[in-house]
Amino acid sequence: MRSKQSQALSVLIVSTLAFTVCFMVWMMFGVIGIPLKKQLGLNATEFGLLTAMPVLTGSLVRVPLGIWTDRYGGRIVMAVLMACTVPAIWLMAYATQYWQFLVIGLFVGLAGGSFSVGTPYVARWFPKNRQGFAMGVYGAGNSGAAVNKFIAPALVVAFGWTMVPQVYAAVMLGTLVLFWLFSHSDPAHRVAANVRFSDQLKLLKDPRVLKYCQYYSIVFGGYVALSLWMVQYYVGEYGLEIRTAALLAACFSLPGGVLRAIGGWLSDRHGAHKVTWWVMWVSWVCLFLLSYPQTDFTVLTVNGPKTFHIGLDVFAFTGLMAILGVAWAFGKASVFKYISDEYVENIGAVSGIVGLAGGLGGFVLPILFGALMDLTGVRSSAFMLMYGVVWVSLIWMYWTEVRRTELMGRNAPPAPFSKSFAR
Repeated sequence: MRSKQSQALSVLIVSTLAFTVCFMVWMMFGVIGIPLKKQLGLNATEFGLLTAMPVLTGSLVRVPLGIWTDRYGGRIVMAVLMACTVPAIWLMAYATQYWQFLVIGLFVGLAGGSFSVGTPYVARWFPKNRQGFAMGVYGAGNSGAAVNKFIAPALVVAFGWTMVPQVYAAVMLGTLVLFWLFSHSDPAHRVAANVRFSDQLKLLKDPRVLKYCQYYSIVFGGYVALSLWMVQYYVGEYGLEIRTAALLAACFSLPGGVLRAIGGWLSDRHGAHKVTWWVMWVSWVCLFLLSYPQTDFTVLTVNGPKTFHIGLDVFAFTGLMAILGVAWAFGKASVFKYISDEYVENIGAVSGIVGLAGGLGGFVLPILFGALMDLTGVRSSAFMLMYGVVWVSLIWMYWTEVRRTELMGRNAPPAPFSKSFAR
């Protein structure tokens, strides 16, 4: 019989693969939505709703999926979830009307619920001092958003957009087989059968959970929303063709997923609070710069009027987006480190509600991005909105955590230099 350690490693690898594929499918509209927007004659708000529909379902199912994972085990729940998405992905290729894409998108969106299954499933295979790293590795499956930007544009250009859902359905089916063959189940990881759903849900009244929901609505909800929005942003703002736009958009999506494991390691080493605090400040700076629209203004000088231009070129914009992606990768891991530290017995239920908040952020934000663009005509209004949301989290975090930290006295954390003197 295989050792627990080898089983844990196998579970981590195949679960991360499964989550990567699920996330790739979940983000499918971020690329195929561009030809569909032209084909269906959609405005920015309708495009935002189209891309957001899978995110809605993937968000709403996170709480029950997290609870079912606690009760029945992650292996069976993940397998059933993946199996249910395959027919919907395949049918996407045969849709022709806007309402059909919206309805099928709801079923495809079930793939997004995989995060609330895999997070507690993987975490329980590892000791507490390694759970942050393990969940970070699993969460690196967010890089499926970047994988989608590499694969889907090539398929769209070569064969048309209908090839994308057909290929993705086959990939999902193959991944399901691999997951079932190499994953494992441990009955000890399940919540006792006499624990009711209502007992688990009582934890959701905890004000700390609401705070973590707010944090996650930025680092995950914002990540999902911008991953869906960026390809068409590059096409519209900088006039790029779809493959180049997708490649540059991946500079945000890829680090935003892959580096989550490093965020988990940093959270294990330095604590969730410190990592999250710095993530919010880096986000604040980046979004402030990204919010500034392309602007021409004229100044009356002694030598006559002079016109100046202020705005980010494509390279500066991409660089800032990459930094933002790195920060949010760390933030996604640090939020779940909070949860694994404070809710050991109910990781599934609490991660489900926090994941729901993040997913709902990913659903609402693209629609608001489109509505703001239709209303103002300014593409960077999307970043203005995100900038305001980050302000809320910074203020909330200051009043509930930073302000209460004891700087001097018995409970104050040791200064870095004091450790060196103690040696």
